Amino acid sequence: MVISFPFTGSLTFVAFVAWIPILLVEANISQKNYKSRKVLLHAYIVFFIYNIGTTWWVWNASPGGSILAFILNSLLMTLVFYAFHLTKKYVGGKEGYIALLLYWVAFEHFHYNWESSWPWLSLGNVFSIAPSWVQWYSYTGVLGGSLWILIVNLLIFRTYQNVLLKGEKWKIQTPLFYMAGIAIVVPMTISLITYFNYTEKVRPIEVVLIQPNENPYGSKFSKSVNQQMKDMISLAKKKVTSKTDLIIGPETSIPVYMFVKSPHSETAYNTLVDAKSELNDAILLWGAMTFDKFKKKRSAASAEVSPGIWEENYNSSLFIDSIGSPKFIHKSKLVPGVEKIPFVSYLPFMAEWSIDMGGSSVGYGIENEPKIFESKKFKLAPVICYESIFGEFVSQQCNKGAELICILTNDGWWKNTPGYMQHASFASLRAIENRRCVVRSANTGTTCIINQRGDIVQATDWWVKDVIRGTVNLNKDTSFYTKYGNVLGRSFGFVSILLLLLTFVKRFKKIVSK
Repeated sequence: MVISFPFTGSLTFVAFVAWIPILLVEANISQKNYKSRKVLLHAYIVFFIYNIGTTWWVWNASPGGSILAFILNSLLMTLVFYAFHLTKKYVGGKEGYIALLLYWVAFEHFHYNWESSWPWLSLGNVFSIAPSWVQWYSYTGVLGGSLWILIVNLLIFRTYQNVLLKGEKWKIQTPLFYMAGIAIVVPMTISLITYFNYTEKVRPIEVVLIQPNENPYGSKFSKSVNQQMKDMISLAKKKVTSKTDLIIGPETSIPVYMFVKSPHSETAYNTLVDAKSELNDAILLWGAMTFDKFKKKRSAASAEVSPGIWEENYNSSLFIDSIGSPKFIHKSKLVPGVEKIPFVSYLPFMAEWSIDMGGSSVGYGIENEPKIFESKKFKLAPVICYESIFGEFVSQQCNKGAELICILTNDGWWKNTPGYMQHASFASLRAIENRRCVVRSANTGTTCIINQRGDIVQATDWWVKDVIRGTVNLNKDTSFYTKYGNVLGRSFGFVSILLLLLTFVKRFKKIVSK
């Protein structure tokens, strides 16, 4: 499972057999009527190794948070696998294996939509480095890839199980073997045909993407903010032409809290606005740290700074076009334990456990719904860092009219590890799902341009100060996924609840009968 994941092995095809060992272990435990807790133990070992092996780099940003993430995420995965085992034990073998498909896809959908979301390890993310294999993500999203992996694993496992555990001859496994081959070849063939025949509509704009390469453990928060702005503007000037429409700076490009109702009081903001005329008067999309004031507590992220005055801090995107006043959209998908404390709305005492982030002890405020920026020329979706792994969130922005996906991020926290490379590769899946070009500005590697097929067509290196210019095509057509989102996750979730209820009823009846 580890070596199939992007940049911790990148042997993508291995994902189609990676689950067979744990499935064999579970089958052996069931066959010998061992206690079910043995499934819990073995599954936890497997998923703990999977979590550490693929996301060990989180340690660089937060040692304590990474340990908690490894333990809890492994436990969640284990409980899903254990639920499959119980259904198989009390309802039936065939029903059990069908339950594994249902439960896992439902779990991944749930993991996108609760307080402690950590969908980094959704199985379908494995294909982020092979976009030509999964062009049908424009219908299913990442969850379709997760289902694909599990189906193939189950078919190959059943073939092997019949020979190894049941002593059947290889010759009579032909139907299962053919089904496994068809399950791999048909989706991939459909995808390859779509990939090589897909043509973007020609609606070009020119973009300039800045990679300032400020060390998040050093210069980014110690160097003069105004100097950082001047450095970024100088980088942009190297690539700006008379055709440039959009210039993008990365997450927290303005690394000092700016009052959203009065940005003109901040020198760094004025420096940026003053330089606009030298940058072909292009639209500017910039990452910023902001705050707002209220007369009453607005959310769990509100902090009372003086009697009757409450403030909320935000991780924001700043939009400055050629007309009107600046616009802000705040990050909505926050990193658990770092940018927000899960369940603090329901358990206020947990606010005491949070990290103090520049005046707010309970994390950042968020937008109430996905939002987009709009100018006379085009509409775009601002996506800040962690938000870019939430496919349905980005699809909702595109469904509201965004014709281009713009990712602003700072991946320097993870240092030179698989983390920043995985994060960049996941952006390719957002391009496929919505048939939108993606432009990605990172504080350091990887700043890139991705076409509507999910190909990274231009990219910077890691840990260099750089700027790139490219042309991308806008698209306002909606894919099935853009319009309907995670249909698989919602439908599988509903059926999973019914199947779980049936499992517990059967288990209860068996206990009573004894």
